[in-house]
Amino acid sequence: MSTPGNKSSGSPNKSVKLSFGTKTPGNGKNKEKMDRFIPTRSAMDFDSANYTLSKENKQGTEQRDSQSSPSKEDYQKALAASLSVNDSSRILAFKQKAPAAPEGYENRLTSLYNQNLAPTVPKKQFRHVPTTQERILDAPELMDDYYLNLLDWGSQNLIAIALGRSVYLWNAGSGDVEELCTTPNEGDYISSLRWGSDGNFLAVGTSDAKVQIWDASRRKQVRELCGHTNRVSCVSWNGSILSSGSRDSTIANWDVRKRRDEACIATLAVHEQEVCGLAWSLDGQQLGSGGNDNMLAIHDSSFRLVNKVQAHTAAVKALAWCPYQSNLLATGGGTADRHIRFWNTHTGAMLSQIDTGSQVCALQWNPHERELLSSHGYSKNQLCLWKYPSLNKVAEMIGHQGRVLHMSTSPDGCSVVTAGADETLRF
Repeated sequence: MSTPGNKSSGSPNKSVKLSFGTKTPGNGKNKEKMDRFIPTRSAMDFDSANYTLSKENKQGTEQRDSQSSPSKEDYQKALAASLSVNDSSRILAFKQKAPAAPEGYENRLTSLYNQNLAPTVPKKQFRHVPTTQERILDAPELMDDYYLNLLDWGSQNLIAIALGRSVYLWNAGSGDVEELCTTPNEGDYISSLRWGSDGNFLAVGTSDAKVQIWDASRRKQVRELCGHTNRVSCVSWNGSILSSGSRDSTIANWDVRKRRDEACIATLAVHEQEVCGLAWSLDGQQLGSGGNDNMLAIHDSSFRLVNKVQAHTAAVKALAWCPYQSNLLATGGGTADRHIRFWNTHTGAMLSQIDTGSQVCALQWNPHERELLSSHGYSKNQLCLWKYPSLNKVAEMIGHQGRVLHMSTSPDGCSVVTAGADETLRF
């Protein structure tokens, strides 16, 4: 019997060597006890093995198909002929461009194919701006006085309007009208009014130099502030601070939380004639005032004078702070000026101006667009909508038969109400 490794070809117990490129765990001087053998798989060519197996399976399948269906080729030819398919070309083939559809063809499933596409940025649609009023209300005894401020639309959707001696509240939601107050003396009249930010308290200035504060929900007067010596032409709120401008050329600043004798915390004397325009900035950091002396003055929240400029050539009544840029103020001049000017209130620099051709009575910024609305008196009595900063005229609205003295914006910023010398309110 031959031993393993004998080279004799006739021996039945011939030894066969298997080489995997590495030594088996049993070889070597340091033999370890192991329970199984794991070959080195990095030496194997898996791609080649997979190709070989797939080729064999495919050949076997084709052979069986040809044996079981000898007329398969004839059947395919008949099927192609019945479907008008050219067997010389492939049905599914790569081409540079899809064939063009017949002329006039419309695919009814286009919306189905496109419904799952990613949303695209919609193009900005043209915004329709009405050029005529949507509603007209009578406002009898509305005083035709350029220097007064007699209309305001509060955050509670109540419109306050002063008609002669009385203040009326009109509910824009329900249409109800109610009289709030009336001056006790026959010759007196309401000269200014302004809602607080919460829409509950209304400040009312009178011709007898008084400032009253009314609780609209209770229809009750809660304060009366005395300190001016002539009519109060304009008022403006900044939280609990109420500022009032008078024909006596002063601006009084009241803290309504304090007692009556301590309420006046600062008096400003920067104008030489009647103060007819007054507005706190939206952030409460600056107070702008305009007077019949053609002056514009800017004070900070500590009532220190920051800037004083005289660029207008007529009374400055219309003031409007920009809602998206805290230091941008728009001002409008009277009949001899007719200009709208834009100011950087931190530096006192005039940024731009435009000649409107008419007396500027009131200004209102659009809170939703970069636009400014102006109301005018002599000689066109119209409203103009201006794009900012290009100052292109977007629209012009007409309807009033007299100068449009007052204007206010709705709480949602989508509508305006105007009061004119023709004794009407128009929306």
